[in-house]
Amino acid sequence: MRSTAKTTTLESRFPLLAVENNCILSKDADITACFEVHLPELYTVASPEYQAIHSAWHKAVKTLPDFTVVHKQDWYIRENYDPSLDMEQQGFLSRSFQRHFNEHPFLNHSCYLFLTKTTKERMRIQSNFSSLCKGVLIPKEIRDKETIQRFMEAVAQFERIINDCGLVKISRMSEEDIIGSEDRQGLLEQYLTLSRETGTPLQDIALGSEEVRVGNKRLCLHTLSDTDDLPSSVSADTRYEKLSTDRSDCRLSFAAPVGLLLDCSHIYNQYLFVDSSEENLQKFEKSARNMHSLARYSRANQINKEWIERYLNEAHSFGLSSIRAHFNVMAWSEEPSELKQLKNDCGSALALMECKPRHNTTDTATLYWAGMPGNAGDFPSEESFYTFIGPALCFFTQETNYHDSPSPFGIKMADRLTGKPIHLDISDLPMKRGIITNRNKFILGPSGSGKSFFTNHMVRQYYEQGSHVLLVDTGNSYQGLCELIKGKTKGEDGVYFTYTEENPIAFNPFYTDDGIFDIEKRESVKTLILTLWKRDDEPPTRSEEVALSNAVSGYIEKIKHDDAYPSFNGFYEYVRGDYRSVLNEKQVREKDFDIANFLNVLEPYYKGGEYDYLLNSDKQLDLLTKRFIVFEIDAIKEHKILFPIVTIIIMEVFINKMRRLKGIRKLILIEEAWKAIAKEGMANYIKYLFKTVRKFYGEAIVVTQEVDDIIQSPIVKESIINNSDCKILLDQRKYMNKFDDIQAMLGLTDKEKSQVLSINMNNDTSRLYKEVWIGLGGTHSAVYATEVSLEEYYAYTTEETEKMEVMQLASELGGDVELAIKQIAIRRREQENQ
Repeated sequence: MRSTAKTTTLESRFPLLAVENNCILSKDADITACFEVHLPELYTVASPEYQAIHSAWHKAVKTLPDFTVVHKQDWYIRENYDPSLDMEQQGFLSRSFQRHFNEHPFLNHSCYLFLTKTTKERMRIQSNFSSLCKGVLIPKEIRDKETIQRFMEAVAQFERIINDCGLVKISRMSEEDIIGSEDRQGLLEQYLTLSRETGTPLQDIALGSEEVRVGNKRLCLHTLSDTDDLPSSVSADTRYEKLSTDRSDCRLSFAAPVGLLLDCSHIYNQYLFVDSSEENLQKFEKSARNMHSLARYSRANQINKEWIERYLNEAHSFGLSSIRAHFNVMAWSEEPSELKQLKNDCGSALALMECKPRHNTTDTATLYWAGMPGNAGDFPSEESFYTFIGPALCFFTQETNYHDSPSPFGIKMADRLTGKPIHLDISDLPMKRGIITNRNKFILGPSGSGKSFFTNHMVRQYYEQGSHVLLVDTGNSYQGLCELIKGKTKGEDGVYFTYTEENPIAFNPFYTDDGIFDIEKRESVKTLILTLWKRDDEPPTRSEEVALSNAVSGYIEKIKHDDAYPSFNGFYEYVRGDYRSVLNEKQVREKDFDIANFLNVLEPYYKGGEYDYLLNSDKQLDLLTKRFIVFEIDAIKEHKILFPIVTIIIMEVFINKMRRLKGIRKLILIEEAWKAIAKEGMANYIKYLFKTVRKFYGEAIVVTQEVDDIIQSPIVKESIINNSDCKILLDQRKYMNKFDDIQAMLGLTDKEKSQVLSINMNNDTSRLYKEVWIGLGGTHSAVYATEVSLEEYYAYTTEETEKMEVMQLASELGGDVELAIKQIAIRRREQENQ
């Protein structure tokens, strides 16, 4: 059989004439300004912010002249994740992460805005007058230059109003963005192929009454073009039940179900037709009179008259502008068998908005054609309905998916909705933008929430990007990662200290490589001696602080003058001899400084004492060049004397790195050990560390799981929380009833509280991950997924059986932890595939 379908060339029917001054000109003399729209990220906007966005759109639309079409077009394209190309330069775990997410499907979102100035006649055309139906398109001439100038001024005002709201950004598209170049597709080419892949060729477009097809993609169109299809009430935002609790609200825009929550390739078109409001209202007045005169013949006429009068009363009472609106969801699939499912999905999404799903088959071709960027003037007027600006704007989608940070430094997390990997900078970029004033972090998560897993993931990526990492642990959480680094660097890095009686951690507090005792070093020594001398509940008097400070300064001057080898033994002997004489000369009373008591308390650390090995080490901890160091002190965490001293020894190692490694990023992460150093006598030390580390390109991170520790400790609040601009919280549902106290202590807003309480509430069962909330400076916050490959899982795991399996296999393979992890991961995948 011979094909009887009418065919024509795209060139002969193409409604656009040119792109000039970054505006699209149509052959019917319409002029269109094009913008790219940057919306806030999903799940990060609260109800007041949605109201602010809605208000900004409303103000902006009111500035536009009559006979303007506002066309917002949201593209949602299903794509597959393309891993980083420089995999050979990455470490073993980074490569496994990229392989794990290779070809992972996700929904990519882009948003555009087209402001089209057309004419009164064009605003009234119906589908049978579309440029598709015309034989030849003869370009019209734009004669009224003043109208165009006024329109462009209104466009500039529109842009300024939207950008001033601070939540949505719009930027003008260039000629290259619209029509493309040799190496990239323009927006018009993307629309005519329904593809964002560079190099996609133009294919046949079938615009028929039965089917609309672009290449192999068959379109499925649902429209909202009649007031009968709309819900009884609309709002700027709505409660998202899946992530809300009885104590918190997760808010999304009213149209979110047809946005990111609709998991298929689709375009959501939103049209506002700004007519002459005065003419519209006059037409309604006339219609109301007609209905009134016909009311006795039909009850329907009487009801219509009442509705029209209510519309007119609203318009006149509140000074509202009468406009027309239309919304449609245009989805497509290359498989004809998927069209039925596609139709059901789109219909369900509209039903979630309490709209009546209307599958449009009549005007699909003309609506596709009018949806072309710059061709909104071709829109068939019978597909629109009358409303006001405010209610119409409720159908705008107001959120986008998570974006990568533009910074080269950061960590890899995953989008909580789609699982797409995200490059996230929570240190440098927020600092440059003034969102935070320090890089310190406070991490809170109960046992089993994935806290150690997240910290392993974070510090590993910091290490791979050149940071010096020092960890103070009390549960072997970082042993696997440390052993992996040690094997990879052939023992040059990955130093793992654990306290044993045979090989205790010891150091010399008075030793410096360069013989310089600056303020930091002196304060560190004084804090250490004060900790040895005084109990937690026994703060020193002012005279005792002065005496101690003078003793330390006097001993430092002595070793400089005599060129003697510094040690704690030497300090003890100096206080017992020379310094006692100094005090006698000054006639310092015993009640002001009891030197006998001081020497008696410090005697266990002097030679021959029980702990004489702790502070008189002749071997210095040469850890300056080691980039990954773990101090595991679980064996002494309950020891009231050793635990705080050993912790201070470790802090001294970090402070040495902090002072001497110029221009190198360094971080110290303290697990539950912070409790030992957050006592009264140590508060100043913690404050000093958290305030000073910022100046040395470093960050201090504290990890805890006990809520009561935070709530009951003012030192933690003053020293740690107030000096940590980045707060990281894991699943807090165990503490739901205590969360008001936590919220007050951490200074969280209601929006941040809602985000935290939504963690792990709607996880995808087909993926293995746990969610984590990250807040920056009280202004930027979101929930991310910690999803990793099997190789990373076995490097981070804190499950005893899994750690033993890795270590046992590694010992059989000559200590090669990396090979052991590879083999176990391969075995596990084979088991899952069977």
